[in-house]
Amino acid sequence: MPERKPWIPLVACLLLGACRADPPQALGTREWDRVTRPAPAAERILRIEVREGEQVAAGTPLLQLEPATGQAELAALQAQAQRSGQALQELRTGPREEDIAQARANLASARVLAQDAQTYYERLRPLGDRQLVAAAVVDRARADASSAAAQARPAEAALLELERGTRVGQVAQGEAALAAAQAQAQARAVTLDKLDVVAPRAGRVESLPYKAGDQAPVGAPLAVLLVGEAPHARVYIPEPLRAGVQVGQRATVRLGADGGRSFEGRGRMVRSEPVFTPYYALTGKDAARLSYLAEVQLEGEGVAELPAGLPLRVEFDGQR
Repeated sequence: MPERKPWIPLVACLLLGACRADPPQALGTREWDRVTRPAPAAERILRIEVREGEQVAAGTPLLQLEPATGQAELAALQAQAQRSGQALQELRTGPREEDIAQARANLASARVLAQDAQTYYERLRPLGDRQLVAAAVVDRARADASSAAAQARPAEAALLELERGTRVGQVAQGEAALAAAQAQAQARAVTLDKLDVVAPRAGRVESLPYKAGDQAPVGAPLAVLLVGEAPHARVYIPEPLRAGVQVGQRATVRLGADGGRSFEGRGRMVRSEPVFTPYYALTGKDAARLSYLAEVQLEGEGVAELPAGLPLRVEFDGQR
């Protein structure tokens, strides 16, 4: 019977331990929540108040844009609003007494002319019947009388319009015009205030893409801030692990390539769609190449001191 060597089981255990697979992991980087301050208008940057990497409080001035154009546009819109307000006041007050008096005088004059023309025609008509005057003269007098009477009717309508005052619809239109002008002026005032770019939250200035004197287009990022009380891990979950990862699930986050330092964490977001290839473009084993973006909130002491972009690995509890 061959002699049994006692060291063989020990070697076998070591070999099995060496061959044991690492627990499933998701790779990513340590990140902070980012807040971007976009350019409200295409204006030149006058000055920059902070530097990259500086810690700022909420409301701290970051940079200022040239306000001259915005101030001129605001003044024009405010003048338009004032003009609309004065026009509305006229509509609400109604016609002036002087205008009504003038309309009455115009109507009286038109009626007198119409009466004179009618009287002249009545005088000529018997003479025309007896052929003492030409028929053309009588016809001309009749036409003048009709014309004078017709001219009196517009004067009567104009007086009636002034006496009845402004219609309700006209006042409503004036109110709408004033509201629109005031809204435009207010919107321009808000944009003008945004030319003084301030920090919306306390954080650290991550990036200032433009320099003093640059003219960034509308919507371009003028400043990027890292905000939040604690950082998070942004990782990409392979498709085989996706079914076992849920929001709120506990996890272990290992920092660096060697994973020597670790922190506890909790999943706070998992995307439902893959970030790379759509699922319908992959079948069979190719579907395992899909990755889903997720975020894990880091917990514990010292997490706020670590730099952004540090590579890390996340092991979710319950994964095998």
